[in-house]
Amino acid sequence: MPMPMPTPAPTSDPHPVDSFLRPGVYVDSDSSAVSAFTERVLKGIGSDSVERGIALYYAVRDGLKYDPYGMMVAQDNFIASNIAQRDAAFCIPKAILLTASARAAGIPARLGYADVRNHLCTPKLKAAMQGKDLFIYHGYVEMYLEGRWVKSTPAFNKDLCDKVGIKALEFNGRDDAMLHPFDREGRQHMEYVNDHGTFADHPYECIRDAFNEMYGDLDEMLSRFNGDFATEVTAN
Repeated sequence: MPMPMPTPAPTSDPHPVDSFLRPGVYVDSDSSAVSAFTERVLKGIGSDSVERGIALYYAVRDGLKYDPYGMMVAQDNFIASNIAQRDAAFCIPKAILLTASARAAGIPARLGYADVRNHLCTPKLKAAMQGKDLFIYHGYVEMYLEGRWVKSTPAFNKDLCDKVGIKALEFNGRDDAMLHPFDREGRQHMEYVNDHGTFADHPYECIRDAFNEMYGDLDEMLSRFNGDFATEVTAN
C-alpha cells in the first residue's frame, strides 16, 4: 500500500504551532530510534528550548556526513527513524532527522525546501546530475524558538566545509543559518533560486517526481557514480 501524501504547510501557515509537534509518516518523531537519538544528544542539557535546538542542529550537521551519492529515492531513505541509524546522508534526510528530533524534544519544527545552484559542484557529481548544477528541493528546517520560526540548514558537516574552504554554518537558535553565498576565498558558492515553502511532513511523491523529471533515473545514474565526495572536493 502506498504511503499517504503529507500535507503541505506554507510559510504563512494558519495551523497552530503545536500541530508541528505531531509525528508524521516520514517525520516519525514518536519512533524509538528518533527518541533514542534525541535522548543521546540532549543528555545533560536542560529544558531551555534554544539550547536543545542548538544541540540537535550540531548533532545532525556533524553526526551525519554529507553524502550526495546517497541521494536514492526509495521511500525508506526519507524516514527519520531509518536516518537516525546512519552516519551519512544528503540534505533532505538530514533535514528530516533534525525536524523529527526537534519534535521529539518538544520543539515545534517543520521542513522547508528550496532550489539552489551550487557553484562549487564537483565535476563527477555534476556528471551524475546530467551536467546540471541546480539542486532542486534542497532541504532546510524551521524550528519554533522563543516565539518565532528560525531557519537552519544542517546539510554540510564541518569536516567537509574545512576541506572545501567553506565556512561551516553556525546556529545560535535565534538567527537564521542558511547556506553562505560565498566561500572563504570570495568565490560564489550557493545561490538560492526558488523557495518551495514549508511542510508538516516530507512531500515524498512530489519531490520524487520532480527529481525524475529534472535528472532522469537518479538511482540508476548515482549507482554509476558512487564515490567519496569529501575526497573529490579536496581534489578540486
